[in-house]
Amino acid sequence: MSIVETITAVPAEHEKNVFGQFDEHIKKIEKTFNVTVISRDGALKILGNETAAAKAKSVFNQLTELSKRGNIITQQNVDYAISLSFDEKEESLIEIDKDCICHTINGKPIKPKTLGQKQYVDAIREKMIVFGIGPAGTGKTYLAMAMGIQAFKNDEVSRIILTRPAIEAGEKLGFLPGDLQSKVDPYLRPLYDALYQIMGPENYLKNMEKGLIEVAPLAYMRGRTLDNAFIILDEAQNTTPAQMKMFLTRIGFGSKVIVTGDLTQKDLPSDVQSGLDVAVKVLGKVEEVGFCNLTSKDVVRHPLVQKIVKAYEEFEKKAAARDKTSRQDRGRRDINARRRGGGH
Repeated sequence: MSIVETITAVPAEHEKNVFGQFDEHIKKIEKTFNVTVISRDGALKILGNETAAAKAKSVFNQLTELSKRGNIITQQNVDYAISLSFDEKEESLIEIDKDCICHTINGKPIKPKTLGQKQYVDAIREKMIVFGIGPAGTGKTYLAMAMGIQAFKNDEVSRIILTRPAIEAGEKLGFLPGDLQSKVDPYLRPLYDALYQIMGPENYLKNMEKGLIEVAPLAYMRGRTLDNAFIILDEAQNTTPAQMKMFLTRIGFGSKVIVTGDLTQKDLPSDVQSGLDVAVKVLGKVEEVGFCNLTSKDVVRHPLVQKIVKAYEEFEKKAAARDKTSRQDRGRRDINARRRGGGH
């Protein structure tokens, strides 16, 4: 296949950001597309076969545009731009970056970073109830929190309610020191952390004292009707079907509900069905309810987390296939045994 040369421009002030430390982003793109990249005087020369060179150029153009918009280019940005180029969605990364939900207390913009996250944010805007389902690191809770805080600031809701089931992974609550609140606080810590980062500790405490922000275990929701509120149920895979039904029937007028969970990380006893599993089956065809399934491609933590999630997904698929084959083999053996028994 013939080698072609294509040229694109990366302004000098953006080179360090786009190229990465020790040109790590360039090396990644070269290795992925099997191209050679030469940088000289603000021009980037890309050598490779026609298709590969065009994809590499598209990735550099997107990263340059992100840098011009004030973003610090991370390895996740590079990996995702590369993956989009294989899906032939060249402008997607730039379009995603235009959607700024709000800013943290330090002025950092909070934006969706993948197509899956963008679809999740759009669903939250459009639907009354949204289920965000996916592995750790896909931004399910953080983006929902950002949307909730922005709705609160815009007076679209009068309060924010954050809840999660207090299921212990290893220790029983009764054996932990302190009163009930101090026992359940560790399970709610991720929600507090997001609140502090987006809203700031002072604003959070002021609104909490007024009863406008509530962080509580799921059991506290029983018997209440939640009107004009932005409600987030986190770690929903650890609810029972009864708890999920109880929660969903608390919803009142003017409320928006986000349910997040990871179906691969359940802490329930093995004989207890997850309320999230049941809700997906029961509510799948209800028009006002949105379902967003995030995948390992939407992981925005350290790139190693994405690899870990993907490795577990592949392992679990193979294990499920082995189990299916084993059940089929047992079934055939049972049929053959019954046939032999009937022959005597």
